[in-house]
Amino acid sequence: MTAAHDDHELVCARCRRAVCSQYAKLKLRDPRIPVRKYWPDGAICVACYDQAVNTYGRCADCGTDRLLPGRRASDNSPVCTDCAGGLGDFTCRRCGKEGPRYRADACARYVLADRLTELLDDGSGTVRSELEPLFHLIHTMSWPASRLTWLRREAPASVLSALARGEVPLTHEGLSRLRPWRSVIYVRDLLIDCGVLPPVDRFLLLFEQWLPGWLATISGPEHRRLLERFATWHVLRRLRQTARKQPINSYRANNARRLLRLAALFLDDLAAHGRRLDECTQTDIDRWFTAGASDRKDSRTFLLWCRQQRELPRLHLPTTQPSAAAPLSQHQRLAHIRRALTDEAIPDADRVLALLILLYAQPLIRIARLTTDDVILDSDQVLLRLGDPPTPVPQPFADVLTRYLDNRLNLNTGGGVTNPFLFPGRRTGQPMHTTSLRLRLRNLGLPNLDGRSAAIRELVLQAPAPVIAGMLGYHPQHRRTHGRRSRSHLEALRVRRSHTAQEQLILPRHLFDSEIRDCHRRFGHNQIPGSGTAVTAVRLAVHRSARPGIGSASDAREEGAWKGSAKYCVSCVTRPSANSMMLTVLVGTPS
Repeated sequence: MTAAHDDHELVCARCRRAVCSQYAKLKLRDPRIPVRKYWPDGAICVACYDQAVNTYGRCADCGTDRLLPGRRASDNSPVCTDCAGGLGDFTCRRCGKEGPRYRADACARYVLADRLTELLDDGSGTVRSELEPLFHLIHTMSWPASRLTWLRREAPASVLSALARGEVPLTHEGLSRLRPWRSVIYVRDLLIDCGVLPPVDRFLLLFEQWLPGWLATISGPEHRRLLERFATWHVLRRLRQTARKQPINSYRANNARRLLRLAALFLDDLAAHGRRLDECTQTDIDRWFTAGASDRKDSRTFLLWCRQQRELPRLHLPTTQPSAAAPLSQHQRLAHIRRALTDEAIPDADRVLALLILLYAQPLIRIARLTTDDVILDSDQVLLRLGDPPTPVPQPFADVLTRYLDNRLNLNTGGGVTNPFLFPGRRTGQPMHTTSLRLRLRNLGLPNLDGRSAAIRELVLQAPAPVIAGMLGYHPQHRRTHGRRSRSHLEALRVRRSHTAQEQLILPRHLFDSEIRDCHRRFGHNQIPGSGTAVTAVRLAVHRSARPGIGSASDAREEGAWKGSAKYCVSCVTRPSANSMMLTVLVGTPS
């Protein structure tokens, strides 16, 4: 080893990260990345070496389609070992193909074929005929050394061997008998991707497998029977209805489990106070909702079902208050958009993710289901299929999006480039989990829910709400819901009449008082943010029809909701049948 190799300032020639020798890493526990090879262009770390020996394509110098471990000095383009010179010979002595060396005489892909043949042997020395598509899928995956590392583990090896020897039927039900469940899930995804097993709703299947085991943990027979009815005829029924229209996501499955656990906790709490469900009193209900954690409000679903089934007396159940997103001003939204567009230090995946939220108000669940086919590359523009019609993608976001399409995440794992999703997951044929997407945003300090609320609030001020809802894939009622949850007085239809504008916001009953207080506190005679007009009056109208709509100031006076000439209305005639209330803010152009 030369003196240059002992330099503490040694960096990798490819990634420019600090590196150390193998001796320093193993013996001295140096925290830096170890050097894997010394090539003509300098020291190469372990990660860059693995990337180099797994890169295939057309050589930038000779044009040959082969392994490209080298880099051209002028522009860093990938070149083959002959054009680069001094990199070594990567030809396998067994199969004659170029690839990363796994043993002295064999490449990783050749060793992978031997290992797969051993695990998928049906007892006759050959791969089971039904599992040949699985053999070819795993064998042709990129980074074969990683597949060998996976197959060295006992769990996946035992699952594959059990399928090959016919210990369980080659069906979804047969796979459900095998353990451990994490390895079974991964193998199931592979079998579906290669066509051995038919497609199935992944999270619905996992919930159906989880349910019997969880019910077995319920000690009381009466409680177990009641929870089984609730799970079968309410929770599971709704999941299956949703699965007929769209895939079940992790949120729905986890929420279903949470509902059942809360129901079991309520029954245990009731039993601890010496009462059966049909003996429950209002005191028990109030104690349950006030003494425990905040998520106990979600047990209202179970209690309503019990009341419908006449298992619970007709007691008053507290209503749930929708959570409000943190306020995000237009100035803050634009600052986040500017950062996502201009900060080259942010990975393209995170930039695309943030801009889908800040520009198009897309929820993470929908972003995870986007595919590469939803990005339409036209001759002169880029379109994004979020609804009908497709939405144009402005510059420079179009450049960021098209560049990311060529360098998507997790292409070296699972199904690789065959994964259709815009944000591929590590599992074959699966998108990235929404929790992973949320963590990527959180680590960069980019907004999620409040960013969506701010985006849709501004979008509906630029175009009619039905147009915005159609292009973004929102139902009009969902748009109104997001506006209510963001507690924004500006999320509504603006009707310009000469020098006067009228802004109206559909409000649920339980939000009326807080919105009135909010108007008192925030506006007074000040400017409405972003409107350039001054508040002159606040009037309340009660909408009594079965369908929410938009009234007028005269309607409010006729209904008797407006009393007196004060600038702010503090009294209102309401009826129990009123399903919504409308806060009408009359604004005029300041003199």
